[in-house]
Amino acid sequence: MQLWSDSFKDGAAIPGTFAFAVPDAASHVRLSANRNPHLAWSDVPAGAESLVLLCCDPDVPSRGDDVNQQGRSVPADLPRVDFYHWSLFDIAPTATTIGAGQFSDGVTPRGKSGPDITGNPLPGARHGINDYTGWFAGDAAMAGDYFGYDGPCPPWNDAIVHHYVFTLYALDVATLPLSAKPSGAAVKAALQQHVLAQASVTGLYSLNPALAFNHVA
Repeated sequence: MQLWSDSFKDGAAIPGTFAFAVPDAASHVRLSANRNPHLAWSDVPAGAESLVLLCCDPDVPSRGDDVNQQGRSVPADLPRVDFYHWSLFDIAPTATTIGAGQFSDGVTPRGKSGPDITGNPLPGARHGINDYTGWFAGDAAMAGDYFGYDGPCPPWNDAIVHHYVFTLYALDVATLPLSAKPSGAAVKAALQQHVLAQASVTGLYSLNPALAFNHVA
């Protein structure tokens, strides 16, 4: 099975239009277009009954002491944890593509609705919640259930570039037994015994001006 994107090359920078935030000289960051990237795939196994898409950043700081703190830096050697940006499951095995901006086009305070998807371009597919749900839990203006895709927004003072791994799984079941608000981690746990094939594509992103990261248009 193969997975690719016309929005970014595997191992290269994700353009700012597909991120939650972009750098800002005055305030470190500002909200961006937050569009989901284009993805396409081929060679799905003949026995597949559904597909699952996950996007995970494995480079999130395990502690928040230094995160986005003026005059401080998140050290490169700090242990890192997973942060899920997207889970889309129960995708029909006949599907072959997701268009740029089809599932997310702009930041939605308090999160997009789900698990069912309004105007779903992939009928039957459902969204889980992403980890901005927990990140914004204490923010009165932003707290809510963040279903679907919300793009990169790594700490603006992180010493490392973050990796965003989009993985497509072909499963031997048509649907996964999940709660009404499954996290990305819950989706991944539920699919483990059903994987026939998988493929990944990885994009890079940083908001740290000290890293001279190339925010391609």
